[in-house]
Amino acid sequence: MKLADFDYHLPSQLIADQPQLSRSDSRLLVVPIPNGSDSAVEEAALFQHLKFSQILRYLSPGDLLVINDTKVIKARLLGKKDTGGQIEVFVERILDDASCLAFIRASKAPKVGQTLLFNPQGGQASARVIEKADDRFRLTFNLGMSLLEFLGNYGETPLPPYMKRPASTDDEERYQTVYAAKPGAVAAPTAGLHFTHELLESIKSKGVQVATVTLHVGAGTFLPVRSEDILSHQMQAEYLEVNDSVVKQVADTKKNGGNVVAVGTTSVRALETASQDGVLKPYQGDSRLFIYPGFEFQCVDALIKNLHLKKSTLLMRVSALC
Repeated sequence: MKLADFDYHLPSQLIADQPQLSRSDSRLLVVPIPNGSDSAVEEAALFQHLKFSQILRYLSPGDLLVINDTKVIKARLLGKKDTGGQIEVFVERILDDASCLAFIRASKAPKVGQTLLFNPQGGQASARVIEKADDRFRLTFNLGMSLLEFLGNYGETPLPPYMKRPASTDDEERYQTVYAAKPGAVAAPTAGLHFTHELLESIKSKGVQVATVTLHVGAGTFLPVRSEDILSHQMQAEYLEVNDSVVKQVADTKKNGGNVVAVGTTSVRALETASQDGVLKPYQGDSRLFIYPGFEFQCVDALIKNLHLKKSTLLMRVSALC
């Protein structure tokens, strides 16, 4: 399977860089289950073009909607090296109260042992480069607070690179799902951005259950696949949690003939990672699961997804389910 199989033409003018005023007013494309037709034209004619609020048409009593409650942290920091050069630090993963893995953009990459300086509101904060692994750096910060608190106070919201604009204060609320609860992601699980509290209540009122998993989206979601043979690609690890209550909800749904509907490819990765033994079990830890066409799904029956860029592992994950 080649990288070119996941290429397509994406006109830049069709990429929305501002959200709709109402989350559920975004457009919805419904892709049907293949009907065995030899004609792609015949199958394409069955696609439905709707508004996201009409997702209720495709959810039935007894189905289970699985959402990801990760919360985006303000992962981008601006500073300088102790030698004076400007840097941009993109926190990829918080390791503890004072340490993280990060990508660093600079005219010349910092060296191990070098100090990075930040100047929030006239004070002084610093980080030391502990090691470099592949294209990431491990940093230890010297702060008067936890790293997560520091980012919340002085960091910037990390918008996707295809949105060619700086982050605004509005993005702090709009680039989160309405059910975001556990800080740790450096990118939003974007399929969930289209849900409102009112729409979720309507879904529950229809008899659809809702289950919650956690997967902290890493910066690897932005990394392009560079190898023409996609199996040569190395997936970045992401932390996830699937608890006992989710396992029970999924088992009850399957037993009663309902569908497990994942909201976003992150929920897919969480559920399928926890199902690698053929049955869903509680799981807490990292995942490097790479899902591409030919993958045998153990848990997920349907998927609600957002736009995925060409040649991305997320597009491959969706293609596998289709």
